[in-house]
Amino acid sequence: MDAGEPLADPTVYRRLIGRLVYLCIIRPDITFAVNKLSQFLSKPCSDHSLAVERVLKYLKGTIGHDQFYSAQADPSLSIFSDADWAGCPDTRRSISGFCLFLGTFFISWRSKKQHTVSRSSAEAEYRSMALACCEVVWIVALLKDFGLEVIFLLNL
Repeated sequence: MDAGEPLADPTVYRRLIGRLVYLCIIRPDITFAVNKLSQFLSKPCSDHSLAVERVLKYLKGTIGHDQFYSAQADPSLSIFSDADWAGCPDTRRSISGFCLFLGTFFISWRSKKQHTVSRSSAEAEYRSMALACCEVVWIVALLKDFGLEVIFLLNL
């Protein structure tokens, strides 16, 4: 998709996107925008550069909203998952997502297109829950390696 004039020197754009990708570790709120902007690394245009400037202005206005993890965290895990059935207008594939909390702290998240086209919203939700369950199993094993006992909270 062309959006404006191609940039004469795309290296500045690429460098900024690289730094924003690194910043996504502590600022998950910019992850979606950075993901979309990184899709234009090969041929960035002026509109893409303006969008990067908007992300930088947003970051400047929200300094101090990064993640803080306390040593006195409640060791309970909660996970929320969702799917957008046929959410991609081009491929009609669903988009799965989840976010995982340790106590009140946001520790893991993912949003990605599913590998196959789901025939129903229930199938899309099932695939999303399966992805979330895999993450929980991995995090529980990791926390056990750290010597942390995990409490499960089930809300049905």
